[in-house]
Amino acid sequence: MSVIIFAESTEGKFKKATFEACSYGAKIAAATGSEAHALVIGSAPADLSVLGKYGADKVHHASDAALDEFNGAAVASVLKAAMDAIGAKYVVISGSFNGKTVAPILSVKAGAALITNVNSLPASYGPLVVRRSAFSSKGLADYTTSADVAIISIIPNAIGVEEHNKAGEVATLDAAPAAKNTTVVSVDRVKGQIPLPEAELVVSAGRGMKAAENWTLIEKLADTLGAATACSKPVSDMHWRPHTEHVGQTGIAIRPNLYIAIGISGAIQHLAGVSNSKTIVVINSDAEAPFFKAADYGIVGDAFDVVPKLTAAIEAFKASN
Repeated sequence: MSVIIFAESTEGKFKKATFEACSYGAKIAAATGSEAHALVIGSAPADLSVLGKYGADKVHHASDAALDEFNGAAVASVLKAAMDAIGAKYVVISGSFNGKTVAPILSVKAGAALITNVNSLPASYGPLVVRRSAFSSKGLADYTTSADVAIISIIPNAIGVEEHNKAGEVATLDAAPAAKNTTVVSVDRVKGQIPLPEAELVVSAGRGMKAAENWTLIEKLADTLGAATACSKPVSDMHWRPHTEHVGQTGIAIRPNLYIAIGISGAIQHLAGVSNSKTIVVINSDAEAPFFKAADYGIVGDAFDVVPKLTAAIEAFKASN
């Protein structure tokens, strides 16, 4: 019995979500008296043993060239082979875009139970009982399974990263992917931005910014904070910002440590995607905006007056500290 963690990497770097998954998998291994095995698939960072810092007892690398571009079915095929070879009872996958693609395919291939949107460690292992977010994060549900193998997909930023400082012994895994039913034609990857599901700080704005050209105020504040930028649905629908920045019930659900909402009224669909933020700051000229009821801190004022002053204050603080 062991735990396998899908150790996702992009452009030669491990994601924060990978370290979070390793931390989570290491805790399951400790609780069940087993080992945590991280599986890296395709092109990977030079130092694979770094995963030991976050809890991996062993790191396996499947380096077949056919795996260098992400393909959900191929990755699931390699994970299934690794599960069989290692004798895995638990598989931990981050709920990233790639993870959400792989997990259900792997569940079918392995005949395993799949629990998604997990936000805490299992409460029990015999049978497995684990808590997940439900109803667009408005509720919690405890799921129980007695399946021989369980796949646990965790919400990014829900668990946190913890260092375990294990060996991280590296080994090559001989697990070539099965024949592909799909082919990757091209990959259009956003450059130089913090992926929203992984961002700890997010600056978001809505129609209160009045026009796309006014987004320089938002971008400057985000750059000063080292934050990702996001937007409400109407903004992406009007093509002021790309749909990849749309957060909310029909967009990307996020859980940052800090969410700053500027010129967003706070409709229920938007709140459903950001309500798990640890701290919410709302800036709006309308004192009756619904978002203020969900905010930890609120500023009633014109964004074109408040945001430059806030940015300047942060810059001054950083310069003196």
